[in-house]
Amino acid sequence: MHGEYKVPGGKLVVADLDVVDEVVRRAQISGDFFLEPDDALERINGALSGLPVDSPVAQIAARVRGVLGDGVEMLGFSPEAVAVAVRRALTGATAWTDHAWEFVHDVPREPALQMALDEVLAEQVGSGERPPTLRIWEWASNAVIIGSFQSLTNEVDLSGAEKHDVTVVRRISGGGAMFVEPGNTITYSLYVPESLVSGLSFIDSYAFLDDWVVGALNDLGIAATYQPINDITSPAGKIAGAAQKRFAGGAVLHHVTMAYDMDATKMLEVLRIGREKLSDKGTKSANKRVDPLRSQTGLDRAEVIKRLVGSFAGRYGLGDATIDEETLAEANHRVAAKFGTEEWLTRVP
Repeated sequence: MHGEYKVPGGKLVVADLDVVDEVVRRAQISGDFFLEPDDALERINGALSGLPVDSPVAQIAARVRGVLGDGVEMLGFSPEAVAVAVRRALTGATAWTDHAWEFVHDVPREPALQMALDEVLAEQVGSGERPPTLRIWEWASNAVIIGSFQSLTNEVDLSGAEKHDVTVVRRISGGGAMFVEPGNTITYSLYVPESLVSGLSFIDSYAFLDDWVVGALNDLGIAATYQPINDITSPAGKIAGAAQKRFAGGAVLHHVTMAYDMDATKMLEVLRIGREKLSDKGTKSANKRVDPLRSQTGLDRAEVIKRLVGSFAGRYGLGDATIDEETLAEANHRVAAKFGTEEWLTRVP
C-alpha cells in the first residue's frame, strides 16, 4: 500500500506498507524531508511494524513519537505527518497527479445559480460523470453568500443589501458570510473525489486543498500562509476564506473567495458581523478598501487568475471544459426548487 502526504508549507512524506492479516508487517517511510540522526528513520519504520490497519492518526503518531526520544530533529515533517501518510496508504488515498483535472472558467452567473452549480458539479464528480474539476466563477451581480448554518438576520443588514443592490443567497457549505462584487473578488471551486482527502482530518483537508493556491500566491510575491481553520492570510491581512461540503456520493466541494479589491465601507453596511470584525481591527473608516491581491501584486484581476490557474496546471495538469446545457438545466431547476427560494434562504431566520 502506498500513500503520500505533502505537509502544507513543508515537505513530502511517503509511506509504503506491506500488510498481512490486517496488520502492517513492513513499513518504509521516505520523502524530501530532513531528519537527524540517520538511524531515526529506521526507528520510525520499526514503530510502524505490527500496526493494526484500523489505527487512527493519533495512535500512529504516538507510536512514532515514542521511539524518537530526545535529540531527534524533524524538519519539514512531524510524527503526525508520518501518521497521515500511513493512513492515506491504508485507506487507498489518491494523489493530485492520479487524476485528469478539468478547468472551467465560466461566464458570469447570478448568485443563486452559482450555488446550484456547485451542488450539481460536485455530485457529477462523485458519480464519475465528471473528472475532478477546478472552476473559476464570474459573478453577474453583487452578492452576500451566507453559510449553510448562519442566521440570515444576524449576519445581513437587509436594508443595507437593498441599498447597495446586493443579492443574498445561502450556500450548502458551512462557514461565514462572504461579500462579493463582480471584478473585485476571485472565487473558485474544487470538486474532488473523497479519495483525494482520504486519511486526512476535516481540518487537515482544508490545508491540503489550499496548499496549491498558497504556493501560487507565494510565486506572485505574496507572503501568503494558511491559517486554521479556513483562512489564507498575509502580513497585509486576510486574503481569502474557504468552505467545504462532503457529499454522500463520495465527492468533496472546496470553494474559496479571495479579495482582489473590495469596498470595505459598503461591506460594513451590508454585513452585521463584518462591522464587529473590522471595527476591532481599526479599519472602519470612510472610503476604506481592502485590496490584498491588487496592492500586493500590482496585477489586474485577469492576470492574477491566469497565473493562479497556470500554477495549478503546472503542478497537476488541466484540460479545458465547459458547463454543458444539461448541467445548466439541472442547476436552473435547483434554483427554482431550492436555492432561489425564500424557504432555503431563511432556513435559519
